[in-house]
Amino acid sequence: MPVMIALVAAVAVGCALYVAEGLFAPVAFALFVIAVVWPLQRRLQARLPKLLAVLATLVVTLAVVGAVTSVVVWGFSHVGQWVFANAGRFQVLYAQLGDWLEGHGFVLAAIATEHFDVRWLLRLFQDVSGRLQGLASFLVFTFVYVLLGLLEVDALVSQLKALERRGKGAFLLSAGADIARKLQKYMAVRTLMSIATGAVVWVFTLTAGLELALAWGAMAFAFNYIPFIGPFIATLLPTLFALAQFESWEMALFVFVCLNLIQFLSGSYIEPRIAGKATAVSPFLVLFAVFFWAFLWGVPGAFIGVPILIAIVTLCAHHPATRAVADVLSGLPAHEVPAHEVANHEVANHEVAGPHHRAPHRDPAV
Repeated sequence: MPVMIALVAAVAVGCALYVAEGLFAPVAFALFVIAVVWPLQRRLQARLPKLLAVLATLVVTLAVVGAVTSVVVWGFSHVGQWVFANAGRFQVLYAQLGDWLEGHGFVLAAIATEHFDVRWLLRLFQDVSGRLQGLASFLVFTFVYVLLGLLEVDALVSQLKALERRGKGAFLLSAGADIARKLQKYMAVRTLMSIATGAVVWVFTLTAGLELALAWGAMAFAFNYIPFIGPFIATLLPTLFALAQFESWEMALFVFVCLNLIQFLSGSYIEPRIAGKATAVSPFLVLFAVFFWAFLWGVPGAFIGVPILIAIVTLCAHHPATRAVADVLSGLPAHEVPAHEVANHEVANHEVAGPHHRAPHRDPAV
């Protein structure tokens, strides 16, 4: 019965998040932004009046988000213009694909290619551009919450410290600080790797002679912020356009393999070594989080899905009752759990249990 109640509650919460997307998505995104930009706000607040520091932080944040969004819109607009100018190439490719499928007995597939023409591709780009432009209203609501939230951070921390002195706020205070630290590190590493990936993709596509090389590099940079889905799109689109430009399956395959190799080295080899184990989360859950939150909230959900997962895992790690859940969701073997994480768990356990009830000793190696 408790398991059934928990499942029903989870479904109810998911339905509420889906139906009330316009209410919950900006709040979740604002909390994430506040956690990431708080170090800047704190440094400015040490030199400027609080209101001026908040406004300066907000301007910087708006500039960064606007720049990334503009990069995506600029890239898609240039690619869309190229599609309009070279629509005949795609139509020829679709016709050749239909003939090849029909000649090899794929009758249903050949029928499907009759409807999958260049007009479908143009509508796709127009739809994506419209959705990106529709993010403007979402960002307005988000940054209103960010402005109000930055003004209230100090008050919230003081309230949690007051609860801590009464033995009640230690868990929330330590968990909140740890979540903010991990999200800041996650975004720093993700930004660094996005810049590196975009630069390498630009150099590769330029060297390979692929048109719109700068657009492909810009899109690879922006899409790298969304795990799995973003790199897949940033790899698939240049491959299709290489096929249309060079009219060669070999060249398209070469572009596809090289771009996948770049994305693999960036996301699966270099990035985990820079980020370390502090933000470690199971890759299975990362993929699920991206698709789940994209289903609930669209593009903003795909972007914020992994930060939400990191916050949930960190919150579980700071409470004795759910610490085992955090260890399982980390995706790390038991002997690879960072020693400082175990130490943080022990401190939190002692603070929650009280000075007269110590938690059982655990070997840091475990």
